[in-house]
Amino acid sequence: MNIAVVIILLFGLLFFTGGAVGIIRFPDFYSRLHPAGKLDTMGLLMTMGAMALYNLHEFSMTALLTSLKIMLIVVFVFITSPTATHAIVDAGFRAGLAPWTKQKKNKD
Repeated sequence: MNIAVVIILLFGLLFFTGGAVGIIRFPDFYSRLHPAGKLDTMGLLMTMGAMALYNLHEFSMTALLTSLKIMLIVVFVFITSPTATHAIVDAGFRAGLAPWTKQKKNKD
């Protein structure tokens, strides 16, 4: 079971790393919110799932309830993350923040 937990944690780390790279590399506010919303949510699912699985190593009612609470946190984030991302994009749009467009090179 420890090997499965480590593998799931590594996948979560991979998603978090991809989200961080996307936030750094993407050109504007709107496109940076995409990896922030998607990849960080998936990274959280993987890491919290691994913690819930690790917690069940010694099966008891307390461990089961703790793992259930961890999974409820994941459900809460899955509900609130897209809503928060949409609200942030809407606030940027209402503030007049223009999306990035690719500049064409002048051929002189």
